[in-house]
Amino acid sequence: MWNDLMWNELFVGALGALFFAYLAWGFRRLPEEKWQIFATLPQRQDAAGYWQGLNFTYYGLLSSAAQFVSVAIIFLLFGAVGVSRAEIVLLSIVMLGACIPGSKIVALLVEKKSAVFSVGGAAFIGILLAPWTVLFSNATLGRLLGSEAPVLPVLAAISVGYAFGEGLGRLACISFGCCYGKPLHASHPLVQKLFARWHFVFRGETKKIAYAGNLAGEKVVPIQALTATLYTGVGLAGMLLFLHGAYIVALLLTLAVTQLWRAFSETLRADWRGTGRFSVYQVLAVLSVLYTAVVLAFLPMQTLPSASLLRGLETLWHPGMVLFLLGFWVATFLYYGRSLVTGSRLSLYVCHDRI
Repeated sequence: MWNDLMWNELFVGALGALFFAYLAWGFRRLPEEKWQIFATLPQRQDAAGYWQGLNFTYYGLLSSAAQFVSVAIIFLLFGAVGVSRAEIVLLSIVMLGACIPGSKIVALLVEKKSAVFSVGGAAFIGILLAPWTVLFSNATLGRLLGSEAPVLPVLAAISVGYAFGEGLGRLACISFGCCYGKPLHASHPLVQKLFARWHFVFRGETKKIAYAGNLAGEKVVPIQALTATLYTGVGLAGMLLFLHGAYIVALLLTLAVTQLWRAFSETLRADWRGTGRFSVYQVLAVLSVLYTAVVLAFLPMQTLPSASLLRGLETLWHPGMVLFLLGFWVATFLYYGRSLVTGSRLSLYVCHDRI
């Protein structure tokens, strides 16, 4: 007979096989030039008869897909510990309402650029607000419904979901050519040896690595792939720990690995991250870990519920939850997918041989 623990391991193992196959595809294909622009929408005609187009990017498509997976996993884990659907939606609206615009605001403050997004900035805002958002939800909607969300498991679920979201979302960075690694020829000899056979070569003059770093066609450290593999792996480990009831270990493991790797990985990156020996993003990453450790010491004591994968799946597989997730996917694609740094000129014509 299969018990709950075996089903947990089977579920997490199946997700792992699916996610790593997806990552392997992305590592092979996305550095190519054709995997940057997903679609172009003609907007207006110029004096020469060409249409000026609005580009929608694979960055937006892949980012929104990663965030869809991230939020779906958070919903699943929330449901697994008995968080009501109403409180799930409230928590999501508050957190996403702060983090999504925060990704642009932090980039504007740090990098002085209005057309870029900062995942690191969004992560810091989410980590900063998460404990207080849960306490606020419990004090309002939770009290009204008579079922308050368990704070520690909720924070663990958010951290696990974040690891998946940023891990899978690194494929968007590969497609756009951002967050790129240092050229191998300028790296430490050990780094050159490690990545002599496994590296990225980006193609296309509209990729960020080309116009911002002048590194198109160069062998560079595959930092996006390293981050994607590590974060997805730690997300799977965190999910399994969560389903086994080890909430604090799941929280600290996923948070420490993702944030400390963020701080270290910038030493392997060549894109501009601000002035100074340590970037603002490195400082925020380390502060996130310290902040969470302090917050955990002051959280109210609660009886921790056991996690049930079946209960989580039942919570997730509900028309309201599914429609919310689909709406979120579309909204994030439209927000992140519109290219503000590339343009296009289209020529439309009739195929007379097909008339």
